[in-house]
Amino acid sequence: MTAATDAIVNVLVVGTGGQGVMTASEIVAQAAISEATTVKKTEVAGMAQRGGVVTSHVRFGPRVLSPSIPTGEADVLIGFEPAEAARWCGELRPNGVAIVNTMRLVPPIVSIGRFAYPDDPLKAFHDAGVRLMAFDAGAIAREIGELRLGNTVMLGAAADSLPFPQGTIKDILVERFRKRKPALAELNERAFEAGRAAAIAAATDSAGTAAAQTASA
Repeated sequence: MTAATDAIVNVLVVGTGGQGVMTASEIVAQAAISEATTVKKTEVAGMAQRGGVVTSHVRFGPRVLSPSIPTGEADVLIGFEPAEAARWCGELRPNGVAIVNTMRLVPPIVSIGRFAYPDDPLKAFHDAGVRLMAFDAGAIAREIGELRLGNTVMLGAAADSLPFPQGTIKDILVERFRKRKPALAELNERAFEAGRAAAIAAATDSAGTAAAQTASA
């Protein structure tokens, strides 16, 4: 998407504590506000400081009444952790898109043996037939020089799937760092563009795989 839409857009951001889920949803909300739309946002942070589940709903459009995304109506799912993203796969519309970081961060409930980590977290998306762009945001961030840039990588990857003019989210993000930590502004800009490139590459790979599977059917 590259332009604002008249319909309500639902963005679901999920991950674990410390990954920047809330910061990412805040920036998406700021981008929507800059487009003069009505914006509502809500978050759930369970044990966020200890690696627990973190989810955030961002809804925007001409008239938004509730901050919570109705079941099965998410247009975009931004998943900072693959298993946590898979848990919310069913919230996507049939034509929705999922942008998923494949870097695994095993939550405490798995570490203590209450739940098992799925062998293939991405299988849920393939089975659902939704558009999936999956890549290792952590590896990209490390290549740039700072693992904490993973959330910026994810925002860059999601940018072209959101109905904002090109550069809106990047400008908001980079400006935040120019004001607070100028030395990190350039690194975040690089991380953002690296995320966009990763999403484009992942979408191309996914389309090629789908075409090959159709041809062999």
